Amino acid sequence: MKIRGFTVKNGDPFVKVNVYFVMFFFIGVIFAYALRLYYLQVIKGEFFQNQAENNRIRTETTSAPRGIIRDARGVILVDNRPAYHVYLVREKIPVGEVINKISKFCDVPEESLKGILEKNKRTPLFKPIRLMVDINWDCLAKIEANGYRLPGVYVEVEPVRSYRFPGLASHVLGHLGEITEEELLKPEYSDYTGGDDIGRTGIEKAYEKVLRGERGLREVEVDALGRKLRVLEEKDPTAGHGLWLTIDAQLQYKATELMKDLEGVMVVLDVKTGAVRALVSTPSFDENLFVKGIKAEDWKKLNTDPKHPLLNRAIQSAYPPGSTIKPFLALAGLQEGIIGKGDKVNCPGFFRFGNRDYRCWKKGGHGSVDLWRAITESCDVYFYQLGNRLGITKLSAYFKMFGFGSPTGIELPGEKSGIVPSPEWKLRFLRQPWHKGETISVAIGQGYLSVTPLQLAAAYVAIANEGMWLKPYLVEQIEGEEKKGISSRERRHLPIKAEYFKVVKNGLEGVVRDQRGTAHRIWNESIPIAGKTGTAQVVKLIERVENEAKIPKQFRDHAWFAGYAPTNDPEIVVVAIVEHGGHGGSAAAPIVGAVIEEYFQIFKSRGATQ
Repeated sequence: MKIRGFTVKNGDPFVKVNVYFVMFFFIGVIFAYALRLYYLQVIKGEFFQNQAENNRIRTETTSAPRGIIRDARGVILVDNRPAYHVYLVREKIPVGEVINKISKFCDVPEESLKGILEKNKRTPLFKPIRLMVDINWDCLAKIEANGYRLPGVYVEVEPVRSYRFPGLASHVLGHLGEITEEELLKPEYSDYTGGDDIGRTGIEKAYEKVLRGERGLREVEVDALGRKLRVLEEKDPTAGHGLWLTIDAQLQYKATELMKDLEGVMVVLDVKTGAVRALVSTPSFDENLFVKGIKAEDWKKLNTDPKHPLLNRAIQSAYPPGSTIKPFLALAGLQEGIIGKGDKVNCPGFFRFGNRDYRCWKKGGHGSVDLWRAITESCDVYFYQLGNRLGITKLSAYFKMFGFGSPTGIELPGEKSGIVPSPEWKLRFLRQPWHKGETISVAIGQGYLSVTPLQLAAAYVAIANEGMWLKPYLVEQIEGEEKKGISSRERRHLPIKAEYFKVVKNGLEGVVRDQRGTAHRIWNESIPIAGKTGTAQVVKLIERVENEAKIPKQFRDHAWFAGYAPTNDPEIVVVAIVEHGGHGGSAAAPIVGAVIEEYFQIFKSRGATQ
């Protein structure tokens, strides 16, 4: 046999070798394929089966309703409502025509819808794009009625926050905001995804993990291109835990109405427990603006408003306390043995210290005054001298004893400390030595001393309780958990004799009861009130101005009143500050009196007291 010029004889060894070589080569290839099949189907079979299932099944999440927030009586303050979002799948549909129809049905600019499509142009055509968020009922009805004319369009529902009484307690409740990319990288947000809302301020932020709830899961079968075919399994979302607050909605409403045209704060605390019954900071804002993203124009309006509606003045603003600080000086003087309740001081209308006259608010002076008259008529000269004798070191120690200079620890985030000055404080922060004349200013609540309205309210609770300081709190109970007992809440007994508290409380009662008292105008025989007025300077006026109407509003003094009722067995403390309101007796005291009257009417009508 000839092969290309070669002659091959039967039985030639060369032919046999080549035949065997080819045969063994093919056997080896077949064996290798068999081993590979065994490895893939037997050894790694389960692994690849799971991969195949995962490619065929997609897991989707569904939003969980946040926990409901109620007031002390169960009135719902914050709930959830259904929000309807419009989605579009662009595959095999006339996108331009559909967008045009949606624009007309829902009165939305066509360009804004096209802008959303442009932002998502890299998204696969078979994947849905969210065109509109939280559409109104008219838009929803038109889309549902014209579904046959809108191929690729569908609507999904999601629970979103609903604030029942917008602006009523916005600084207490807080608001939500979309989680940021930076926050998603943090460990505490590992179970969040892009687009989730989280608490940004108030109770919504402080109790985020409690209120949030657990997402639902849905297993969906898809085809090779990722299109949904059917739902295989579904687990419903679990709503977050609800909260019961200490706030009384009716009392909060009354306080809000009284403060609505003012800039300032009102705080109502339960003397027996420290519970916050009302907390108002004005001006306020509508929390619903932040649901599913605040509009740029709304955010700009809130953020640039010179009245700062987003600021919670009750805990984030510190003011000079003015004469509301005088009862604490009196307690310090009595405890230190520097004064007795019958000791008298002559007030000629000024106190000469060094080469300067520190003037009393009463131009002609008060004459000879004891402690009771000094508190009742708010004699500055009496407290100038008392502060000078105590010294700044002891004053600072007593102020701190009553909680000034430190956050109260209430659940709201962002609480400020205020300032309790001392020589060490001034040297550290201002790098200047302390001057004795500065102690004189601190003695009447001016100078570097500053307090938050909530701090002042908590301190007056300690006076009303005759030495028991209670931590203010807002959350009475978390749904599903046992209610916290009163004894388990933070409290501390102040090392001042009870008899001295009685002396000071007698003076505070005189402020309202006595005809010479600075808040006598709010005296009510049926509901006896005790308290202290305060006027805090905003700027130092070079010359005394008799007609306050001539002073620009931004330069007028802040008006304080801190009081409690009833005098024999106090139930509530109420503190109010009216920014640039002038005198505490005329601007702040009447508001406090009205809220105290409302409080007792509310609980009398309910047949119970708290």
